[in-house]
Amino acid sequence: MPSVLFSPITIGSKTLANRIVIAPMCTYSATDGEMTDWHLIHLGNLAMSAAAVLTIEATAVVPEGRISYGDVGLWDDRTEAAMKRVLDGVRKWSSMPIAIQLAHAGRKASHEVPWKGGRQIHPDKPNGWQTFGPSAIPNMPDDVPPIALDEAGLQRIRDGFADAARRAARLGIDAVQIHAAHGYLLNAFLSPLSNQRTDDYGGSRENRMRFPLEIFDVVRANFPADRPVTVRISGSDWMDGGWSVDDAVALAVALEARGCDAIHVSSGGISPNQQIPIGPNYQVPLARAVKQAVKVPVVAVGLITDYDQAEAIVATGDADMIALARGILYDPRWPWHAAAHLGVKIRVANQYLRSQPRRYKELFAEPAD
Repeated sequence: MPSVLFSPITIGSKTLANRIVIAPMCTYSATDGEMTDWHLIHLGNLAMSAAAVLTIEATAVVPEGRISYGDVGLWDDRTEAAMKRVLDGVRKWSSMPIAIQLAHAGRKASHEVPWKGGRQIHPDKPNGWQTFGPSAIPNMPDDVPPIALDEAGLQRIRDGFADAARRAARLGIDAVQIHAAHGYLLNAFLSPLSNQRTDDYGGSRENRMRFPLEIFDVVRANFPADRPVTVRISGSDWMDGGWSVDDAVALAVALEARGCDAIHVSSGGISPNQQIPIGPNYQVPLARAVKQAVKVPVVAVGLITDYDQAEAIVATGDADMIALARGILYDPRWPWHAAAHLGVKIRVANQYLRSQPRRYKELFAEPAD
């Protein structure tokens, strides 16, 4: 039977070669928001993987929206020029479509890089700054509370997303993903655990969805109509009284109605007290629930490591695509190995054609030219 994982799929007006997404993964190696040689090496390596699309890590739309001082940004000409240099280098050798995740970390900003502990840096300390959120509720008990955003603050963030979308378009980026998961700003607006506002942006689910939907609208309005805009949402807070899968379905339906081209379903991150049932496929039921409610493609992610596992997720219709994160960092040729296992022919860079193992002599397609 032909592999569904390696069958093409259309998102918006873009047709992708297969159903494997390289998820956005922060690497905390930028300088003042600017991409560096690290990103050229890192993204260039992943762009040789034969996945369908490569997603640039969470990219802050304003400086205070970074998770850490090492995060990538796209908020001015300087950060745009640094990204252009990296993209030019990757595109010289790879035709893989490139997406970008636009983000604001909210109350989870101003943190140390993970290999130095990852704790919040006080705004008065070097590499630290004041955080913002829907309400003045800290993420961790000993964190400095965020400042609750007023209308001027909300407008600054709307403007930041709009400007970053225009810059992404100018850079020729193929698609935008808006980050509304993992406890960052837009997810914090959605969850009743972190949003205790009493204005039009708090209280009911409709009100809590208002600001994230406004952000989608400004990104969609400022990114070319023929290029997809997608959203990464949380399927659950994994907390009593928190955001639930029913809420995620309602958000997905609202996003689809506004023109969202695909929905990537993750979960968690809103509280250190979350109770996540971690195991293979643990987030797939969340993606399945969303997929049953919308017609646009749905992406599943989370501990998808096995080739038959990935094939089954898309073949049974639980999701339309699967996303790889840590798994493809560990094995940057995961799609090659999946194709060999599933008996599929793939196209790779001409420079790698002679690497084809004899036992998989039908793995690589011949070059087009």
